[in-house]
Amino acid sequence: MRAVDIIIKKRDGNKLTEKEIDFMVKGYTSGDIPDYQMSSFLMAIYFKGMDDYETSFLTKSMLNSGDILDLSSIDGIKVDKHSTGGVGDKTSLVVAPIVASLGIKVAKMSGRGLGHTGGTIDKLESIPGYNTNLDEKDFINQVNKIGIALIGPTKSLAPADKKMYALRDVTGTVSSIPLIASSIMSKKLAAGTDIIVLDVKVGKGAFMKNVNDAKELARLMVQIGKNMNKKVVAILTNMNDPLGYAVGNNLEVIEAINTLNGKGPKDFNDLCINASAELIYEAGLTNNIDDAIKLAVRQIENKEALNKFIELVKAQNGDESYIINPDKFEKAKYIIPVISNEEGYVKSIDALSIGIASMKLGAGREKLEDKINYNVGIIINKKPGDKVNKNDILAYIHSDFKNVCEINDMIINAYEFSNTKIEYNLILDIVK
Repeated sequence: MRAVDIIIKKRDGNKLTEKEIDFMVKGYTSGDIPDYQMSSFLMAIYFKGMDDYETSFLTKSMLNSGDILDLSSIDGIKVDKHSTGGVGDKTSLVVAPIVASLGIKVAKMSGRGLGHTGGTIDKLESIPGYNTNLDEKDFINQVNKIGIALIGPTKSLAPADKKMYALRDVTGTVSSIPLIASSIMSKKLAAGTDIIVLDVKVGKGAFMKNVNDAKELARLMVQIGKNMNKKVVAILTNMNDPLGYAVGNNLEVIEAINTLNGKGPKDFNDLCINASAELIYEAGLTNNIDDAIKLAVRQIENKEALNKFIELVKAQNGDESYIINPDKFEKAKYIIPVISNEEGYVKSIDALSIGIASMKLGAGREKLEDKINYNVGIIINKKPGDKVNKNDILAYIHSDFKNVCEINDMIINAYEFSNTKIEYNLILDIVK
């Protein structure tokens, strides 16, 4: 078997066998297949696509390229929640404590942010002392003890994905649905949980720009899960606009804490409740989604979800006093209002522009090795549907440098206005 023959076969639009796909993945992971041949292979997939079986084979090969976390020593059903990446997306910080407070085990590995999308691990590390680097034994012990652990990924899980993604990033092959699906699902399946809820973002601030592509990605990931005997649910959510009000690491943690206190923004709170409800229902705690939603709401109202988050932070050496009193979080040096020069109803806020503006402040990374500033970011003051008059405050810039003219202009230009109030739909579809 030769790599060039497999590349030609896919280039010509033919279906690959499981052995051929496995040969390419194993060969590239071991170093036997060079970058230039894998680049050609990825480009052939980008243009010719893959069917469901090929994508499942690719996912399986990437999954088996490293360790698969054995969670069998954790009692009960294990669940995970994953987002395809968005602006202001701190959902895991609320969903995980809600479901864990009901006795469902949350054994979650999350990633860091890159580009305009924030990472859950960066947000958690903005809590002083929080340790995201538990070894496998401590990770499992903690889940058994308190029902929840949120850590960074281990290097040994799906190493093929890490190597292939780095190549996709520099060869223009990121936005291929089979490659995105196999990348996400190989990591999620390697993490060893029983039930996965996927938050598939759609819109300007997401990798998937239109609903049809997002539905196809969701369908494909759910099918891959079924092929691997896992329960997978995909929620399609609007990422034309930032989620919630806060964009930036400790700003988003504070908003998550507020939400766990029953004081979160409506769009963010609704997503957290619905994602939690899907996990609750699939775990068998209720007979229908409506009852699962009621359970999720109850866990916020009775503060059990908040208490579980405090317990999580304490267990991973974080200073839980910051969760009890969020005013303790360090502030940016300057908090500067962004003033509207228009009036009308907010039609949309370009999430991509807001994400890039936040990154330029230091809240995100252009390169993986860039250092994060946990204190900076943007607080949205006017959301879609809100009435705005001239000289109203659209947003607040939290910055450690005073000259924010470029950031100010980016935020103003991100706003689009309408003469009439628009209806905002966050959850676009659910795929099971």
